[in-house]
Amino acid sequence: MTIEQTGIGTTETPTSDGPTSDTSASTRTVLEHIAASVPVIASLVDHGDHIAAWADDIAARLVAGRRLLAAGNGGSAAEAQHLTSELTGRFDGDRPAYSAISLHAETSAVTAIGNDYGFEEVFARQVRAHARAGDVVVLLSTSGKSPNLLAAAAAARDAGARSIAMTGALPNPLAAAVDDVIAIDGPSANVQEAQLVLVHALCRAMEPALRRGGTR
Repeated sequence: MTIEQTGIGTTETPTSDGPTSDTSASTRTVLEHIAASVPVIASLVDHGDHIAAWADDIAARLVAGRRLLAAGNGGSAAEAQHLTSELTGRFDGDRPAYSAISLHAETSAVTAIGNDYGFEEVFARQVRAHARAGDVVVLLSTSGKSPNLLAAAAAARDAGARSIAMTGALPNPLAAAVDDVIAIDGPSANVQEAQLVLVHALCRAMEPALRRGGTR
């Protein structure tokens, strides 16, 4: 680690040797977090064929006029909404928009349903309202234990929609409740980081089919 003087104080520049005893506690925490995320994200390589199969299936459904519904809690909600925004907007280059709804982003519906029916029903009731046979419901969770996602999986099954989940390590209840799952082992924060990479890989793999479908 080399030390440089700046106009606002002393900074440390890391060298190839990694952190030293001069590294601040905050810097060590940052480097440890980044180091912990690398193997979790790299584990997605083992799911490459699985992700590609999801991409082919979802793209075919969207091109055929089906819709994608997505849900999650907290950070997983942000990842789910990232996925739907890439489909209704665009991921890489211009193409037609496709129907994708983030259930947790429907704030009036979430609060009304939560108030009248309880938090466990905030996604399931929306699935019953929106999902049709052939649609796909994507559920994201690091624990795989959220009651509202388990209820959503059951509602998807009743509607004839395909349900898939991105979860943390197996076994977990959500993995057992959906039609298919990609489970990533690791600390919750690192799993969410890997799920974002998974979402981007999924979108990139779908793009050719979504572009072709929009030209028919």
